[in-house]
Amino acid sequence: MVMKRRRRMTTLMLMVLGHLASALEVPLDLPQPPTITQQSPKDYIIDPRESILIHCEAKGKPHPSFSWTRNGSHFDVDEHPNVQMRRQSGTLVVDISREQAESFEGQYQCTARNKHGTALSNNIVVRQPRSPLWSKEKIKPIIIQEGVALVLPCRPPAGFPPPVVFWMDNNFQRLPQSKRVSQSLNGDLFFSNVLRQDSRNDYICYARFPRTQTIQQKQPISVKVLDLDAINDTMAAFYNDTDLFGEDPVDERRPTFLTPSVPSSSKMVLRGQVLEMECIAEGLPTPDISWAKVGGELPATRTSFLHHQKTLRIANVSEADAGEYQCTARNKHGSVGHAIAVTVKAAPYWIGGAPRNLVMAPGENGVLTCRASGTPKPDIQWAINGMAIENSPKDPSRKVEEDSIIFSQVQTGSSAVYQCNVSNQYGYLLANAFVNVLSEPPRVLTPANKVYQVIRNQPALLDCTSFGSPIPKITWFKDSRSGTLDAETHSVHDNGTLEIGVAQPKHGGKYTCVARNSLGIYENHVHLEVKEPTRILKQPEYRVVQRGRSVVLECKVKHDPSLVPTMTWLKDHSELPDDDRFLVDSDSLTISDVMESDAGVYTCIMNTTLDQDSASAELTVVERPEPPTDLELTDQKKRSVQLTWIPGDEHNSPIQKFVIQYEDTLHHHRGHWHNLTEVPGTKTTAHLKLSPYVHYTFRVLALNSMGVSQPSFPSKVYKTEAAAPDDNPTDVHGFGTEHNNLVISWKPLSGLQANGPGLHYRVMWRQKVMDSDWTAVTVANNSKFVVSTTPTFVPYEIKIQAVNDYGAAPEPTIAHGYSGEDLPLAAPDPVQVFVLNSSLAEVHWEPVPLKLIRGYLKGYKVYYWRDGSLHKHHPHHTEKQILTFSGNHSHGKLPGLHPYSLYSFNVRVFNGKGEGPPSATQQFETPEGVPGIPSSLTVTNTNLDSLSLAWQPPHERNGVLTGYTLKYQPVNSSTEWGPEEELALAANESSVTVPDLKFSTRYKFYLNAKTHKGAGPAVTMEAVTIMDEAPPASPFGSLNSSLGEDGPLISWEYWGLEKNLYLEYIVDNSKQGEGGDGVWQKELVNGSQNFVLRGLKEGLSYKVRLVAKGHADQELQRSQELTVTVPAVASRQVDIATQGWFIGLMCAIALLILIILIICFIQRNKGGKYPVKEKEDAHTDPEFQPMKDEDCTFGEYSDNEDHKPLKGSRTPSSGTVKRDNSDDSLVDYGEGGDGQFNEDGSFIGQYSGKSASRDTAEGHESSEAPSPIHAINSLNSFV
Repeated sequence: MVMKRRRRMTTLMLMVLGHLASALEVPLDLPQPPTITQQSPKDYIIDPRESILIHCEAKGKPHPSFSWTRNGSHFDVDEHPNVQMRRQSGTLVVDISREQAESFEGQYQCTARNKHGTALSNNIVVRQPRSPLWSKEKIKPIIIQEGVALVLPCRPPAGFPPPVVFWMDNNFQRLPQSKRVSQSLNGDLFFSNVLRQDSRNDYICYARFPRTQTIQQKQPISVKVLDLDAINDTMAAFYNDTDLFGEDPVDERRPTFLTPSVPSSSKMVLRGQVLEMECIAEGLPTPDISWAKVGGELPATRTSFLHHQKTLRIANVSEADAGEYQCTARNKHGSVGHAIAVTVKAAPYWIGGAPRNLVMAPGENGVLTCRASGTPKPDIQWAINGMAIENSPKDPSRKVEEDSIIFSQVQTGSSAVYQCNVSNQYGYLLANAFVNVLSEPPRVLTPANKVYQVIRNQPALLDCTSFGSPIPKITWFKDSRSGTLDAETHSVHDNGTLEIGVAQPKHGGKYTCVARNSLGIYENHVHLEVKEPTRILKQPEYRVVQRGRSVVLECKVKHDPSLVPTMTWLKDHSELPDDDRFLVDSDSLTISDVMESDAGVYTCIMNTTLDQDSASAELTVVERPEPPTDLELTDQKKRSVQLTWIPGDEHNSPIQKFVIQYEDTLHHHRGHWHNLTEVPGTKTTAHLKLSPYVHYTFRVLALNSMGVSQPSFPSKVYKTEAAAPDDNPTDVHGFGTEHNNLVISWKPLSGLQANGPGLHYRVMWRQKVMDSDWTAVTVANNSKFVVSTTPTFVPYEIKIQAVNDYGAAPEPTIAHGYSGEDLPLAAPDPVQVFVLNSSLAEVHWEPVPLKLIRGYLKGYKVYYWRDGSLHKHHPHHTEKQILTFSGNHSHGKLPGLHPYSLYSFNVRVFNGKGEGPPSATQQFETPEGVPGIPSSLTVTNTNLDSLSLAWQPPHERNGVLTGYTLKYQPVNSSTEWGPEEELALAANESSVTVPDLKFSTRYKFYLNAKTHKGAGPAVTMEAVTIMDEAPPASPFGSLNSSLGEDGPLISWEYWGLEKNLYLEYIVDNSKQGEGGDGVWQKELVNGSQNFVLRGLKEGLSYKVRLVAKGHADQELQRSQELTVTVPAVASRQVDIATQGWFIGLMCAIALLILIILIICFIQRNKGGKYPVKEKEDAHTDPEFQPMKDEDCTFGEYSDNEDHKPLKGSRTPSSGTVKRDNSDDSLVDYGEGGDGQFNEDGSFIGQYSGKSASRDTAEGHESSEAPSPIHAINSLNSFV
């Protein structure tokens, strides 16, 4: 016990102190033992149609050699001509075209070796698939009673691998299965109970062998299901007329299990495999199957139910799935259960993975671990280079302890491949792991300057795959070796990978990975780019669209601009249909001419190289419903019938209601349909109430949110029998059209209400007095009857009864009416009037007795008119007015009367026929009121300090005028008012002079008239006193314009009093050749004397004027109009004067001219003469002639010093010039004869020698020779 504990402590110390090397990828340029990289599966089922390929690939340094064993013995490839081994590989290629595949079946194992060790592959069992034929058998027909359980056996031939079983008919159509009929796991077909429709003669079981691509067919099974009587009749001849199944039919029964047939069972399954359990029960009615785990829950994510709940399937079984499972079959007669005990075994499996390769430097320690588990517990065996470790040479640096090998102080030459074999009765695991002892400086295997891209807020992993022995230590830096990483956001994995948990834009940049061990140091650079995530900003929305229309599903996305996006649309998680109706745009999907098949879930997926985002929406295609079908009439009675129908397809929009219509072919033409009733969309039956004597045909229409369907096909005709009418006419009225008649009218019955042929009406009437008799007539085909010679406006009782050939309707109700009206006979009397105020009076009268009205009292009318004003100056008025007072009134008010007036009136009663006689005409007077507004107010005289006013009295005095009130006040501006003054004036005055006013001031005047009742409304006006000096005829002075950089500058003078000034301007259409006045634009310019008009269009002329605005009741003052033209902007051309090449050229020309002038000046000082005459004679063009004084033409120069003109003098009119002997002339030099000089060197004419206007202008200037400085100045001005 102590030794065992010490051994464990030693192991622990070695694991802690030693170097626990992780699995490293050794570069292939370094020495290393073999490693198996590819091998065939343990169970290799070959395809007999192709060559056998048994894979075995390995790597190592040096490259390994390969050998094989078969069934434990060496397999010599050279001895088998049909077997080849690929070069640089251990893969075997077996050609079975010339030899039977069975001869190569067996267990193979590959060995890869080099000088550093030997690696082994798994044991590869090679087998050939088999598909044996179905044994021939004669299957008798099955005759069975309806309701009995039935099992049709399949029993396919045993093959390898096992076949897939299914049932089909002669037409290769799968037989339908349900919870009543289903296939078991062994392939048998189970019927919980049989029905008549199960009868058929082609129940065929098929077995498909997928590896051999063959299908085997069993002989067809014939099944005939009969009821009891049919069985007795059919089988009597075969069984001497004896009943086969007795007389009792099959009763309904509680369930019993067909399989498993015992109350309980057990099942073993291996860990990681699929567990399938089934329970199939019979019973009538068909039982339902349910599953449960006793004392636990079924694993929801790994559980599925097949074959209509009869099979329970649990995938990827684990030890936790062991236990007892219960299946229960239940119908209405009871239930039955079955318990299945499940045990889980396990073939060996790794714990923490297979053993990993060890790379160690000399003198290092390490542990090789082979940790596995299984049920039962597996055995572990170690081997070295394919040899059992206990048979290998002893190595003091190696110690084996159960599932681990501990290495300490390893030395060069200890490299080898170790095999770990873990096995139990259910399988084995074989793993190779090498130990490689190397001394190697570090190297980084991750490519240099690799760029990693990651989405913001996602983890970033930067690789630093390295190798070295001893194992290098990895250090990371950002941007520079001095930049340390934040431990909270950065972490380094054991394999050297740098992880940034949540990448942010600030984390982007250059990272340096440094690998170092005792033999050296190596660094590598990588780069991280943090991208913005892809996000769908506007998701597609749920849409409902009508069939035949178009729909657009939007999907607007935001993504990192440096990433290339790809938009993909899916329909129901599959690709879109290949249809031109689907148009995919950058941010939308458009579907044209939508069909019902387009309904579904649409998903837009935006992919980039780094991430994606998706969103889904459902599209529902709706349409008007299909018409109902299969109309049927049931429960037929005399006055009702039951109508049933089958609804049509509602096209994804629920039916809201059904409309039932009928057609009466007896009373109307065909095609005349009427609505009868409506029922909710959830019903398919309607109880219809019918009328007698109608030939009904019904049809049904369906209504949903999209509209009304087409009508259904009509039902059969349903005829109802005739009967007496049920109803009498309605809307019975009695009235008179003349004073001595009674008109009786009614609403006739419809065809449905007639209830039979021969419909007519019995019309009855009598006066509404005691004991009067009824008078009756018969009326047909009419809805009105006139009774003549009746007394005027007498009440009557009226009855209308419907009658047909089958009888009369019930007793009708009595209606009331009156015979005809006549004009009233009397007027209201007595009549009185009460004057309430100057504009309102009230009239009272005694109502006329009803018997004298002779009709329906409609009301009273008051006729009144104004005879005239009580003032002597006003004329009389005779226009009559009428006020109507409806109903039985006895008084009424007369509004809107004129004050101080005389009125007349009378009163009349009226009925439906007309008005009665008027009452006696009476008169009344209205009292005084306030007067109206004075007729006028004018200024008759204007002075410096006074104003004279005149006025006319009001047209409506409304009484006796007692005087006038004049108020006035100065107006400082449009919003400022001075103190108010008041003058009282006599009634007989019509003018006044207001004194003590300020000169040149505006005043506002208010004048109103007064009676004893008070003052009336005022008339107003404004006037201005005159100035000290005579004011100008217009307040406007000059209006001028000048052109500025921002626009025309308008300036003006204004002497007026108004302070509200603005400029108006408009395009002058007369200048532009266009018609129309246009609209004046305004710019407020208060308090200023000038204004810049901005924003005017170039090249247009505008009319401008100044406007002064006073009070609202004053006229505007406008200045004279000024025309302003805005010049057009020159076309955008390059200004040649600002170009460098032009400036340089001009400077060169100026310098040349300056040099010429200096030379001329020097020559002149020497006294030289320039015979230019010969040259001038050679040019006959007048442009080259000397200029004369009189006509500004060119003359000749004189070469005689005596005749040389003085400075400042002009050339003589004779202008002759003689030549001397000089052969020299400036005409011969660079600028030629275009310019001319005096003999003293002075320049004649324009520099260019071409412009006549310039010649003329310079001809009047002094001919004094310019100094060089003057010449330069003139050239500068030219440039």
